[in-house]
Amino acid sequence: MKITIAPSILAGNHANLEASMDRVIRSGARWLHIDAMDGHFVPHFAFGSQTVRALATGKKNLFFDVHLMLSHPEYFVESFAKEGADLISIHLESKAPLEKTLRHIKQMGKQAGIAINPETSVEKVFPLIDAVDLVLIMGVNPGLCGQKFIENTLEKIEMLRGCHGAVKIEVDGGINLENAKLCIQRGADIVTAGTAFFAAQDPRKFVEQVEYE
Repeated sequence: MKITIAPSILAGNHANLEASMDRVIRSGARWLHIDAMDGHFVPHFAFGSQTVRALATGKKNLFFDVHLMLSHPEYFVESFAKEGADLISIHLESKAPLEKTLRHIKQMGKQAGIAINPETSVEKVFPLIDAVDLVLIMGVNPGLCGQKFIENTLEKIEMLRGCHGAVKIEVDGGINLENAKLCIQRGADIVTAGTAFFAAQDPRKFVEQVEYE
């Protein structure tokens, strides 16, 4: 499978998200990662479905990868789906009825993902594998940009790939050029980069180095 980089707009310019998305488009990236935070599941607030709707006006061919860091994502998946999400990931650690919520996402014609925090064992997603298109493994504690990548994330990727070879694996948090390659070597298909992508002098080269090398 071709490797995909999903730049995270959380690390972009919040005063000019349109310019940040244009940077992603110019880089040649095919995915845009959009985080939603409720101030409860994580200690900060971030984008809602209205932001997805606003970004969708200039979406072009970008695939919208929406990551719900919410205590009760089941109340919001429909609005995110209607406003332009292509993939919606919810957290295993949330209070949602997981299988029902994942099924609802798919019923709306969207891809469904399950995300896990660093302290959660990867084996806990195994019972849900048949219900999802993707597993999102957090490489940092969710909610803040710029954290250092947690090394045992690599072991989780490798274990998941070994046990469930067909599922897509995404890694989010603390990603730079060096550890992106390590994640890919262990079996990741999608890497989400925020701070490193937006700090890169040449975003197109950054994408090419992750996706093709």
